[in-house]
Amino acid sequence: MNIPISTSARLDGRIALITGATGGIGKATALALAEAGATVIATDIADHAEFGNPAIRYAKYDVTSSAQTKAIIADIIQRHGQLDVLVLCAGTITHRSLSESTDDEWRAMLDVNLMGVVNPVREIYPIMAENGGGKIVAVGSIAAKIGGVASGPAYVAAKSAVHGLIKWVAKAGAAKGVYASVIAPGPVETPMWNTVTQRAPPSANGNVPLGRYGQPEDIAQAILFLCSPASNWITGTVLDVNGGMLMD
Repeated sequence: MNIPISTSARLDGRIALITGATGGIGKATALALAEAGATVIATDIADHAEFGNPAIRYAKYDVTSSAQTKAIIADIIQRHGQLDVLVLCAGTITHRSLSESTDDEWRAMLDVNLMGVVNPVREIYPIMAENGGGKIVAVGSIAAKIGGVASGPAYVAAKSAVHGLIKWVAKAGAAKGVYASVIAPGPVETPMWNTVTQRAPPSANGNVPLGRYGQPEDIAQAILFLCSPASNWITGTVLDVNGGMLMD
C-alpha cells in the first residue's frame, strides 16, 4: 500500500465516531473534528446531549456492551457507507490505593477504560482494514507512563493496557492503512479531573513547567492532528500532551 504524504489537518468527507463525547475532552474533540469538516457521531451513556453543530449527531452508546458496539457500528455503516475515524474518549477514574481497592472497582476500571476501547476497536479495525484504512486515536494517560498522578493503580493498569493494545493495532494495521495512536494527557480541567481531591496547583517551577493545567481544547487539537492527513507518517505513537510534566 502507498502511504500518502502528510497534508493538511482537514477531515472533509470523513465519518468519525467518538466515545465518551459528553465529557470535557470528548465534547471538545467532537467540536474540533466537526469544524475540520468531519461528520461526527458523538456517543456516550447519557440519554441526550447538545453540541450546537449540525455536523454532529448524538447517539446513546455504552462502550462496555459488545451488542451495543455491533449495533451502533452497523448503523453508521448503513447510514454513511464508511467509518474513517475512531476516537476513544470514554473513561472513568478511581483514587483508592492498592490495599484499599476492591474487586468491583477493578472490574469497573477495566470494563470502561480497557474494554471500552477493546469493544469498538475489535469491531472497527477489520472494517477499516478491508476498506482501505482509517485512523484510531485512544485517550490514554500520563499516569500509564509514570505510575499515576492522583489516580489509583486500577486506573493506571487499565490505561497502560490501552497503550499496549493500540500499539498492537498500529503494527498489525500499518500495511492495511489503519493508523492507531494514543494521546496521553496530563491533568486536564474536566469534570472527571475535578473529582480528584489530592492535587497540587500547577506551578511553572514545579509540577507543570508551562504553568497551568490543560484545557479540553488542548487535547482535542492534538487528537485532530492524529486523526487527520497531517499525521500520515505517524502511527503507534503515544503523544504526550501534558504542559511539560513529562519530557520523554
